[in-house]
Amino acid sequence: MTWFTFSADSLLCRCLGIAITVWFTLLFVFTIVPAVLGVSFGIRRVYMTTLLKVFEWATIRMEMGAKEKNQELYKPYSNGIIAKEPPSSLQQEIQELRGSASCLRSEPEFEMADIFYFCRRGMESIVDDEVTKRFSAQELQSWNLLTRSNYNFRHISLRVTVLWGLGVLIRYGILLPLRVTLAVTGISLLLVLTTFVAFLPNKDLRFYLSEKIHLMCYRICVRALTAIITYHNRENKPKNGGICVANHTTPIDVIILANDGCYSMVGQVHGGLMGMIQRAMVKSSPHIWFERSEVKDRHLVAKRLSDHVADKTKQPILIFPEGTCINNTSVMMFKKGSFEIACTVYPVAIKYDPRFGDAFWNSSKFGMVNYLLRMMSSWAIVCSVWYLPPMNKKEGEDAVQFANRVKAAVAAQGGLVDLIWDGGLKRAKVKDAFKEEQQKLYSKVLVGEQDEGDQSDNTHLEDGNPEEDKNK
Repeated sequence: MTWFTFSADSLLCRCLGIAITVWFTLLFVFTIVPAVLGVSFGIRRVYMTTLLKVFEWATIRMEMGAKEKNQELYKPYSNGIIAKEPPSSLQQEIQELRGSASCLRSEPEFEMADIFYFCRRGMESIVDDEVTKRFSAQELQSWNLLTRSNYNFRHISLRVTVLWGLGVLIRYGILLPLRVTLAVTGISLLLVLTTFVAFLPNKDLRFYLSEKIHLMCYRICVRALTAIITYHNRENKPKNGGICVANHTTPIDVIILANDGCYSMVGQVHGGLMGMIQRAMVKSSPHIWFERSEVKDRHLVAKRLSDHVADKTKQPILIFPEGTCINNTSVMMFKKGSFEIACTVYPVAIKYDPRFGDAFWNSSKFGMVNYLLRMMSSWAIVCSVWYLPPMNKKEGEDAVQFANRVKAAVAAQGGLVDLIWDGGLKRAKVKDAFKEEQQKLYSKVLVGEQDEGDQSDNTHLEDGNPEEDKNK
């Protein structure tokens, strides 16, 4: 009996050893080697095509099941935006409420009917708030077999339930362990190799090896997310001595861009694992990390950025001017700080495909570890990256105008909604400047001033631009 138990244990250990060996061999051959060489076998593209066919089949089955049960599938708006009529001026709307234009006299006069204008505008903002909806997950046209994005669709039919269960087994039993292994491998190699390269005395050799190590490790991390990225217009890729600005959906935006080229990162010094990675990176590459006390010093930040871009041998700086993550449906206000630097700006538009997994990081709802777990247990991260032509500040153009021009170009290329609002509204209240703006417009109506150009007044104060005020 003892001999039999010993043989069974020995056989089990041997099988486990063979399985681990095969696992790491396949990992090395099909993932790490291609990442080092910068090539792809096309496996992820085939995987994406297969997923699309599965989603299509599941959608058909759900519709059939819903008809059998006399249920109606919930179908959200394709872009989460309710169609609106073109906005009219405050004076025009109050004229309509008062009944005729003759009611607007030159002497100051208040009518109770005016209250209904502000009540209606307030209700419209509550029903279709174009700001806060940007800080929640994007709605899907069809279910992607993830319970985090469904509406109990898995209960519609037995076949869909079985398919969903098989998907859970694949995502958590196969994909998640593989992705965690790749992520640990990529981060470990980054820590070890950048630390080793930092001791090399030759500056040129250190810079060359650092660039290759960063590219290799970022490519491994991209594979850890099963990221399928399509890069467009690579002739416009950011060059040394410039600043790359992009819309911001998730922390992995950095990995998505760094997979195709090296950048100098800008950010606040952190502790823990993130701090270890920052210290290792800065030893071998010119990244810019700020202490917490330095972040609020705009002049110090601007000086360090200017000094960096003045050296044409240094990599382009990567900045996300929105300052927070937006849910991949719009682009919110670009902070003017990075547009005050006298250098070329290279805009980049990033658009994620939510059918395979929601890349948006809702930092008020999920911590970093929880978010990364959700990413690694999704089907894939699929996105497109567009490199836009380089842009420079025009003569007579200030930093705010330049930032808005770049933002409009990014939004147009990525098919995103261009919003004037500050992403900081995710955690802060609306500034008094916007309230005062409406008060001033209404006071003009009361005193009978003609409000020519009132449309433009909606975004500009008499004593300044609210955008500029919010950029400070």
